[in-house]
Amino acid sequence: MAKFYTLTLTFLLLCIPTKAENIKIFEFTESELSKLEVRKVRGADNKTLYSVGLDENGNFLKAVADNSASGLGKKVKINLDKTPIINITWKVETDLKGIKENTKKGHDFAARIFVIKKTGATPLSNRAINYVFSSNNDVGENFPSPYTKKSIDNVLATTKESLNEWVTVKANVKEDFKKFHNLNVEELDGVAIMADTDNSKLKTVSYFQNIYFSSK
Repeated sequence: MAKFYTLTLTFLLLCIPTKAENIKIFEFTESELSKLEVRKVRGADNKTLYSVGLDENGNFLKAVADNSASGLGKKVKINLDKTPIINITWKVETDLKGIKENTKKGHDFAARIFVIKKTGATPLSNRAINYVFSSNNDVGENFPSPYTKKSIDNVLATTKESLNEWVTVKANVKEDFKKFHNLNVEELDGVAIMADTDNSKLKTVSYFQNIYFSSK
């Protein structure tokens, strides 16, 4: 079954407040990590290993995917009319050169962030945008997931430009749902993190830090 169905649509786990102008999604602490269920993608041989750490810029999440696919997610109610911009700081230490990410055999990313909108009574009706740190494509490229057109892969960073470097990116989620799904989304329903190599059978190492929504 598609990763979109088996992962992001089952990851609506915890609610967080959304009143502040900047809405932080993850704390990346041991306590938080212990409460988040790690969901392995159906058919994957192993789970991605997640751990937390601390550097001069704060807490971070480390992901090691070795022929594996699993992720972490939270249920969030983000008002996209007030805070439509997702901000992500991330780094890919070991990437996945040579794979074709828009095919089923190569549909792996060292780092990805899903944003999810419920659009019907069943999980199969939900829509997602998958913001990715690509190993082979250029920033600005986008394409439907080879598993389902209801999830769009949108490249925000690439190791072709930034390998083993912290990169901060942002995207207007409200505008992207309109652009990619022709939906006027006022409220977002979920956010999930994943690093996966179950299709390519390779190994990658990546880091996530300071993921939040803002007004601009």
